[in-house]
Amino acid sequence: MDRFQAMATFVRVIDTGSFSAAARQGNVGQPAVSKMIAQLEDQLGVRLVTRTTRGLSPTEAGQRYYERARRALEEADEAEIAARGAGRGLTGRLRISAATTFARLHIVPGLPAFMDRHPGLELELVMDDRVIDMVEEGVDVALRMGALPDSTATARKLAAGRRLVVATPGYLARAGTPATPAEIAAHEAVVYTRYEAAPWTFRHAGGAEASVSVRGRLRVSAAEGLRAAVLADMGLALASEWMFTRELASGAVVPVLADWALPPIDLWALFPGGRLASAKARAFADHVAEALAEP
Repeated sequence: MDRFQAMATFVRVIDTGSFSAAARQGNVGQPAVSKMIAQLEDQLGVRLVTRTTRGLSPTEAGQRYYERARRALEEADEAEIAARGAGRGLTGRLRISAATTFARLHIVPGLPAFMDRHPGLELELVMDDRVIDMVEEGVDVALRMGALPDSTATARKLAAGRRLVVATPGYLARAGTPATPAEIAAHEAVVYTRYEAAPWTFRHAGGAEASVSVRGRLRVSAAEGLRAAVLADMGLALASEWMFTRELASGAVVPVLADWALPPIDLWALFPGGRLASAKARAFADHVAEALAEP
């Protein structure tokens, strides 16, 4: 049994979720895949997959083997890339995690250009607002905003974005435009529950500081809800400029308190700890940083 081929076959089985799908992807027969996995289990002396009526899943030992086998295959890809030079492009699979709204507005539109540059690369984009376990979910690079929790992941700062208090012209025409941070307390605010406890802290161009605790009748748990509520003229909101890039450019949403600044928000690329980021993950992080740096 070819050890490297068996390792690649097992990773393909877990990635695709079935022997038949792995066989189609590898252009071999399903019996050959089943035989190779059985031989691998015999050689290792452990059961790697559990078969059920709904499909298959890795055992605890299988999950540990999968994570390390996938890492070994990536490192083999790295060696090939280094040997033949980067001009041939990247190959294999890249699994990316990003918040839903940010991915929809700023990641997905730029994917065609990135994939055109690397026609041998397959992408899987996990759009989820929760903070996921990168190793457990097999993520190669995660895009995160704000302060980073303690973690073994390796972080690279990609960009810093402004945070703004925004509203629609329709809401401001109805409720008036606040001239100072203190006046915000009298306005309707759409509260993003992820940052609900934090006051809005401003610094004036002249050096003065002010903090305001806001209360709103509408609280939302996702950035998509915040966007929708603001665009429905429901009130002021504290948001990153990335959340309303197009609307700020068109005037559909406007910033208020232009003389007052809020602490910026950082965008980070996180790579699983314990190993160097793959060339694929580094190339994607470069792509995002370049895209956000464009005016």
